[in-house]
Amino acid sequence: MDELATRLPMLDDEFFMREALYQAEAAGCLGEVPVGAVVVLNKVVVGRGFNSPIGDSDPSAHAEIAALRDAARRLENYRLPECELFVTLEPCAMCAGAILHARIARVVYGARDPKTGAHGSILDLFAEARLNHHTEIVSGVLAERCGRLLSEFFAERRKKSAEKPAREDAPC
Repeated sequence: MDELATRLPMLDDEFFMREALYQAEAAGCLGEVPVGAVVVLNKVVVGRGFNSPIGDSDPSAHAEIAALRDAARRLENYRLPECELFVTLEPCAMCAGAILHARIARVVYGARDPKTGAHGSILDLFAEARLNHHTEIVSGVLAERCGRLLSEFFAERRKKSAEKPAREDAPC
């Protein structure tokens, strides 16, 4: 029983990360970078979001921002202090700022982001002691699956780009 009790939080994290992966797959189907997020309160999803900056022509339309907005509308509060955010990719600086402003209690993410990650890959905003809010961070939940989704998306994009015939009237 002790082993099960210690494994239950991890099982919850994996369950909600799968929910975030569904959102990421939706983004990929729309041609967006496949990143998804869900906001959870008391083990209930209260916000969902996926990347849509291309379709929305909005540089702030990241999965985390969409999920935070959805949760804030549903809960009728811009502060989400007892909520957890599950996201398939390490948050960037913009999203980390929004997470901290929303007072999210806990962030769980899958894959690290070596290009824009703000939980240690590039910088660590969550560890900045001078900020007035701090959130618990758990990384690496279903990391392989989250990373594979992104890798396959970009590999397919590169393949399509390489297959695209050059226009005859295009300059060298």
